[in-house]
This record gives sequence, C-alpha cells and structure tokens, in this order.
Amino acid sequence: MAGVLQKFLIASIFMWVLPVGILYGFNNDLFPGVTTLSPHSLTLLSGFLAVVSVNIVIVFYICMAMKEPVDKHKPDAAFLAEAKDSVNKLTSGTTSTDPALKKQE
Repeated sequence: MAGVLQKFLIASIFMWVLPVGILYGFNNDLFPGVTTLSPHSLTLLSGFLAVVSVNIVIVFYICMAMKEPVDKHKPDAAFLAEAKDSVNKLTSGTTSTDPALKKQE
C-alpha cells in the first residue's frame, strides 16, 4: 500500500511542479529563444507545453499502474465458492431454501 501512495504522491508533485516550472521559465525568459516570440505566441506556447507536460505525467502514472502485479490481490476463496453456487442456483432454475430469500407475504 505504501508503494501505491508513494507513486501517487510523486505523480501529483510532478503534475504541479512541471507546468508551473514551464510557465515560470517562459515568463522569466529562462528558455533560449523566448525573447524573440510575441507575447501572444509566448502565452500560447507556454500554456500548450504546460498542458502537454501534465498529460505526459498522467501517461507515465497509468503505465506504472498497468505494471502493478495482477496476482497480488486474490479474492477470498469462500466468498468465490458461495458466489459461484449462487449463480448456479439461479441459472438452474431451482428455488433457494434460504428463508431470507423467500418472498415476504
């Protein structure tokens, strides 16, 4: 559980830091060639790159989640057997002897 929270925290930090850093860098002329852009182009480019950076972080987070081991979480065997038995009873058309499932009159 701690690994999942750690991945979520790191992804959340990057989702805040990267776009803010990109916007800060463009507005304070930290990137080369930014001074030659018009203010309108500067705003569009910095906003576009900030949005793209968030989407890249989301893609990496999804990839990390997809790599989680599937066999890590196993269902309870007793619950699974009871659920299969219940489905088999419903599909075979037999009535249940459970008094809780009988119709109240």
